[in-house]
Amino acid sequence: MGRWALDLAFVWKAVLTLGLVLLYYCFSIGITFYNKWLTKSFHFPLFMTMLHLAVIFLFSALSRALVQCSSHRARVVLSWTDYLRRVAPTALATALDVGLSNWSFLYITVSLYTMTKSSAVLFILIFSLIFKLEELSTQFNMEGFALVLGASFIGGIRWTLTQILLQKAELGLQNPIDTMFHLQPLMFLGLFPLFAIFEGLHLSTSEKIFRFQDTGLLLRVLGSLFLGGILAFGLGFSEFLLVSRTSSLTLSIAGIFKEVCTLLLAAHLLGDQISLLNWLGFALCLSGISLHVALKALHSRGDGNPRPSKGLGSHPDLELLLRSRQPEGDDREAAEEEEEEEEEEEYFVAQG
Repeated sequence: MGRWALDLAFVWKAVLTLGLVLLYYCFSIGITFYNKWLTKSFHFPLFMTMLHLAVIFLFSALSRALVQCSSHRARVVLSWTDYLRRVAPTALATALDVGLSNWSFLYITVSLYTMTKSSAVLFILIFSLIFKLEELSTQFNMEGFALVLGASFIGGIRWTLTQILLQKAELGLQNPIDTMFHLQPLMFLGLFPLFAIFEGLHLSTSEKIFRFQDTGLLLRVLGSLFLGGILAFGLGFSEFLLVSRTSSLTLSIAGIFKEVCTLLLAAHLLGDQISLLNWLGFALCLSGISLHVALKALHSRGDGNPRPSKGLGSHPDLELLLRSRQPEGDDREAAEEEEEEEEEEEYFVAQG
């Protein structure tokens, strides 16, 4: 009976993990192809990104309100000093990363975008060393490549600053819902100057938004933009679900296979031409990422030193958002949950 229950529990956990990975794939791959499709007819990627940020802020605020009503516990709200000093650099880097990434869809294919963004792990490692977080074709378009390469470069800064932000236990931003809530307003403001310079005049004279003549067309455009915002929020929350119910290692491995799936879909659905040399270079990049993930996993398992306490955070919200409470008497399960929660801080870096 005990063996049967153990096997059933293993099967259930495997099915749950697979379901969460598929959910993450749907949002992550879905928003990549959706944004590429949308920018073919709507040539204002910065405005699109800003609207996505507004939708993410709306849904994260609603999530915080629901959790607060359920738990009767006040949510973390940073002071203006901490907000501008601690959150602003991360918000600016994140806004530029996302904005330039979406901007590049105007010029390059999904396959080139995916292969170039995979180089972000190199910039993450470089800036992790700087901040002392680590120990020592015919489809080619130069403008689009420069944009996505710049996004990868800024992404290295973005995820490093995000890790630093999450490790500040006194801020209480360990829960990504709280992090998204605090980041979006400053991201919106950080992206607005670029939007005003490069898209403001053109958008103000566009018949798709401000000078519309067909109300139905306007509603379809706004609906498409709003759907993209929902996908963006779903991506962040699906990452949260996956890492909280499994581990950051699972998210890292899933991210590697996601890149391969994206390339295959781009070649099959969009007709992107990927040469043998492209595949070899991409395989080399993924091999380096896989080795980095494996070494990090071995290092974390072999490290027997106790970890410092994290102070007051928002980790109890995981049980309110994602799972029902388990009996307090089971010390081993509680310890496992605490170890999983500690891994949440690293999942942003794994997804750079």
